[in-house]
Amino acid sequence: MSVPEIIFLISYFGVLAVLSFYGGHRYHMAWLYYRHRKDQPTLPTLPAGYEWPRVTIQLPVFNERYVVRRLIDHVCNIRYPAHLLEIQVLDDSTDDTVEISRAAVEEWRARGVDITLLHRTDRTGFKAGALQAGMEVAKGRFIAVFDADFVPTADFLERTIPHFLDEGVGMVQARWDHLNRGFSLLTEAQSILLDGHFIIEHTARNRSGRFFNFNGTAGVWRRETIGDAGGWQHDTLTEDLDLSYRAQLKGWRFIFLNDLLAPAELPVEMNAFKSQQHRWAKGSIQVALKLLPRILKSDLPRKVKMEAFVHLTNNVAYVLMVLMSLMLPFTLHLRVANNWYSALFLDLPFFLGATVSVCAFYLLCQIEAGGRPWWKHLLYLPVVLALGIGLAVNNTRATLEALLGHDSPFVRTPKLAVEAGQKTARPAAARYRMGRNVWPWVEVFFGAYYTYTVIYCLMHQVWVALPFMLIFQLGFLYTGLMSLLQWNLPGRRQPASEAA
Repeated sequence: MSVPEIIFLISYFGVLAVLSFYGGHRYHMAWLYYRHRKDQPTLPTLPAGYEWPRVTIQLPVFNERYVVRRLIDHVCNIRYPAHLLEIQVLDDSTDDTVEISRAAVEEWRARGVDITLLHRTDRTGFKAGALQAGMEVAKGRFIAVFDADFVPTADFLERTIPHFLDEGVGMVQARWDHLNRGFSLLTEAQSILLDGHFIIEHTARNRSGRFFNFNGTAGVWRRETIGDAGGWQHDTLTEDLDLSYRAQLKGWRFIFLNDLLAPAELPVEMNAFKSQQHRWAKGSIQVALKLLPRILKSDLPRKVKMEAFVHLTNNVAYVLMVLMSLMLPFTLHLRVANNWYSALFLDLPFFLGATVSVCAFYLLCQIEAGGRPWWKHLLYLPVVLALGIGLAVNNTRATLEALLGHDSPFVRTPKLAVEAGQKTARPAAARYRMGRNVWPWVEVFFGAYYTYTVIYCLMHQVWVALPFMLIFQLGFLYTGLMSLLQWNLPGRRQPASEAA
């Protein structure tokens, strides 16, 4: 084997080692979760003569004609003293959503609800700008936020506001639930991914004293906390993550309520899902560049700094995933060509570490979530693995854009009022489909690349590598072909590209 080939293999194993570090972090999260599993925050007992504080609920909306009425109706049915509750519909829409919002607001105002419509024609700051503009005229001491696809339960404020009796608490976050989990394989996989984030990661971070973040919706802020942290800022695509870290750096404590569910709608189209993932991945790297130097220089405990580093840089793993995806077939060929079949087992600990950690992590979260028997979730774990690999191209682009300082608009994630039991999205949903780009073709290229690799494994009887090659093949082909297919659905129209 030549020197360049040896250098290539060393580089390949270096990439695998870093990926294994991020994969192994899931075991740490699972361990922290089990260690603090019983440390459930309890609802404080209200003192005699307790007076409920004034609350403002903000509903940031942009071109959400299918779900805005549902959102307003559910929020207006939240139980709370009417004279202490204000609702702001922050509707920056450029389509007929504004008229739907206005009609709903007028109807609920006639019923005695303190609800107003704030419509901006200058959308500076997108969602962050809308939230900041609303807060400047808000009446409440506490600010709750719900995105357009949420349907909050009537007891939401009754179960969150009492936690603010502790003057050190700055934010309370509820766990997302899923209205349309069973709509498709894509929504099933998304629900498992999100459950892992909320049930395991949020619980582990919050109860072990690490930083965790407000998720942009289904949470309540102490107004003073937002101001003390510097307000809503729009220099990143994840204004929620940014504000969360700035607030906790100021010493404010957050509470995550794992048992308070806030139902929401998952994206039903691959392009919408990838757009959402792109925004989250790019925004987290932007926040890392903005705040990590400040975090690492602070006098915070080492465990907080380390977790913040892993949390904010986790999407760098997608760049390494793409590099590894390009290198893997070549390393396979090198070892077969040199009759180093036994060397193929060197990869096995890395792949098993990554694969087993993912499967164990998400199986654990589904067991903890309850519902259907846990073993039924095993059927979806290969899809979760494949989808995670298929997202590598999309999220690598997002990460590199952030690292290179490339600006991009806040792209909305379409919500189509798809709920439990529904098997098809409304035909009019074409209005809000995502625009075309070249990246699905890159994913298809990777899928074809791994189709060749699967054939190569079969021809040379490299059975130990075959299962992993199949997962890579299916992941890239699934994301790429689904994106291309949904572009060509009948009645497609070009949507507005920005969101609040």
